[in-house]
Amino acid sequence: MRLAITILLLIFTSSLFAQQKQTVSSPDGRVTVSVSIDKGQASYSVNYGGSSMLEASPLGLTTNEGDFTSDMSFVEASEGVTSQTYSIVTIKQSEVNYEANILKYMMANSEGKQLSVLFQVSNHDIAFRYELPTWDKTVVTVVESEATGFKFPSQTTAFLSYMMEPMAGFARTSPSYESGYQTDVPMDQTNAREGYVFPGLFRVGDEGWVLVSETGVSSQYCASHLSAYQEGKYTVEYPNPEQNNGFGSSGAQIGLPGVTPWRTITVGESLKPIVETTIPYDVVEPLYEASMGYQMGRSTWSWIIWQDNSMNYEDQVKYIDLAAAMDFEYILIDAWWDKNIGYKRMEKLIDYADSKGVGVFLWYNSNGAANDAFMTPLNKMNSTIARKKEMKWLKEAGVKGLKVDFFGGDKQETMRLYEDILSDANEYGLMIVFHGATLPRGWEKMYPNFVGSEAVLASEMLVFVQDVREKEAFYASLHPFMRNAVASMEFGGVVLNDFLNKGNKEGQERLTTDAFQLATGVLFQNPVQMFALTPNNLEDVPAFELDFMRALPTTWDATVFVDGYPGKYSVLARKSKGKWYVAGVNAESSEKKLKLEVPMLAGQTVKLYGDDEDGKTYLKEVKVARNGMVTITMQSKGGFVLTQ
Repeated sequence: MRLAITILLLIFTSSLFAQQKQTVSSPDGRVTVSVSIDKGQASYSVNYGGSSMLEASPLGLTTNEGDFTSDMSFVEASEGVTSQTYSIVTIKQSEVNYEANILKYMMANSEGKQLSVLFQVSNHDIAFRYELPTWDKTVVTVVESEATGFKFPSQTTAFLSYMMEPMAGFARTSPSYESGYQTDVPMDQTNAREGYVFPGLFRVGDEGWVLVSETGVSSQYCASHLSAYQEGKYTVEYPNPEQNNGFGSSGAQIGLPGVTPWRTITVGESLKPIVETTIPYDVVEPLYEASMGYQMGRSTWSWIIWQDNSMNYEDQVKYIDLAAAMDFEYILIDAWWDKNIGYKRMEKLIDYADSKGVGVFLWYNSNGAANDAFMTPLNKMNSTIARKKEMKWLKEAGVKGLKVDFFGGDKQETMRLYEDILSDANEYGLMIVFHGATLPRGWEKMYPNFVGSEAVLASEMLVFVQDVREKEAFYASLHPFMRNAVASMEFGGVVLNDFLNKGNKEGQERLTTDAFQLATGVLFQNPVQMFALTPNNLEDVPAFELDFMRALPTTWDATVFVDGYPGKYSVLARKSKGKWYVAGVNAESSEKKLKLEVPMLAGQTVKLYGDDEDGKTYLKEVKVARNGMVTITMQSKGGFVLTQ
């Protein structure tokens, strides 16, 4: 991450308000948050453009030093404004201007202990957190649970991904944020036992859309998720105690004064604010400075298609050569490299990659005690002493980054491990990608060497599960509105083999078109992309598709919603260094003809990568009208890209 000058202005008015009900609006006046206490219960509501987006929803915490969910009384309120400008290369927009109005609402419980809720309201976005002062001589507490809720109007439908059961799945490694989705369903049908991961997307009838998530989770707190729909609302739930093999509290241990992570709400009449939001980054700050200028880019990755058998010196040379031929910056060498190649030969392999202008990422198992994941290198990342010894060798060998896998859940104990890995890696000039991991929550800005995380039903499941192959287009149409709307997403995609195996002759057949795959290279945002190309693609894929991949950026200056509906189709525009890409995918069972408004390409003759009726991908030139309108036809499970 590269940060420019950041200016933060925070001003609270000197006047304190005595009225129990308080409101704060966005700078444009369209978003209004109201906070009040009724019969001892604090709540808030959200109105957008005159429509109710959230009805009275509960606020409050339960700690081991007191209950702040009932018998609450109003103390005082104050107002303020905040303004921040920042530059960051690892998210969907490189230059961000954030302006918000602030309300700090202070209340007290029956014991007289105080608690504040700080709301920051910008145009389309709300972020709020709890602020806990010292209570007399009490300077530590454990937050055991939250009453924080989200009560949507009754006509609302939900788009949610299931929270996985703890200590289940492969080698007892869940939850890993790799579940399917419920889409556009009535809220009373969202009753998963473990609840749902952030973010959650909601359609409030014809009134608009709401995206709910959290940000700012560090080693100082646990991560949380949404409960099942109960008693007319969703609530914030802390991790299941059985996560991390039952070790560690499911709550959060904090010093006082202390704060919780931010709960975030994005609202809009259309999906445009959902796709374009930067709220996960607007309210957090870097926790340390980058030790060097980290280079983003594209990577080859043998394991995704050639699997474990490719973890040998000779096959890795082939993938280094593939990266060089494609002008990619990196190669990712996956599990078992320490056993099958060895440290000494790995140094030689790294030198070979360097001679080709290719940097190396190495895979590591995070595990030592959290689950039964057995792949090696093992017991290298889970303790400070072992980690720093390993990272010293990595730096000396010339490794550029690590992919660390198989984490134990969302407890504060695991959040500390994420942060420790990131912080130590920065000292050695190493970038970090997480796999088998939780949702990043503002980490692109908080940790400047963090360059992505899986936390999605990603490309490896295309190889392993027929149902995922059949639903690939469906899932792809969801990610821009949900998972990838709030954080970078290392999907490991753009599969150009017809069959998802080394032979590429038969077996697990890919069910989407090449143009679909190219489009996901634009739709899925992550600053370091581990693409699924194989050496044979240099011979069996059309040259124009390879040229597209050679030129494809992984960092973006702007992201613009063009069209789409989650679960059906998605069209986005992204700009990098003055060049626009407009990309779309079609998840529906028949072709889709769209009239798209793309003013950034108005009057230009551009390249169109598309599919014919037989699913064969082509390249041709098209003229965009002077008014910015263009007609595109997407085949079922197909896609397109327009580019200058």
